[in-house]
Amino acid sequence: MIDITEKAGNLVSLVDYQDGSVVSKEVIKRGKGTVTLFAFDKGQGLSEHTAPFDALVYILDGNAQINISGKPHSLKTGETIIMPSNKPHSLKAIDRFKMLLVMIKE
Repeated sequence: MIDITEKAGNLVSLVDYQDGSVVSKEVIKRGKGTVTLFAFDKGQGLSEHTAPFDALVYILDGNAQINISGKPHSLKTGETIIMPSNKPHSLKAIDRFKMLLVMIKE
């Protein structure tokens, strides 16, 4: 887990790209939710799945395609989307991309 408690930090620099991989680092993990940084190499992704809670994705760097209930969404640096609870979703790196994922449990 990354500890930036009471420290200034640049989210983009807290997780590094790795060839052919998806890298994740937790920033906050609590009973009511998590905040996680991800770095996806080009072509990498997460296969379709569901989650029992809403998830906010903020693109920190690069370009991603996020499918929610079969509908594609192209996101680039600085853009965000909410993946609703219990809706199937998947992610794929069009180019390398980094994202912040905030999941809030009900």
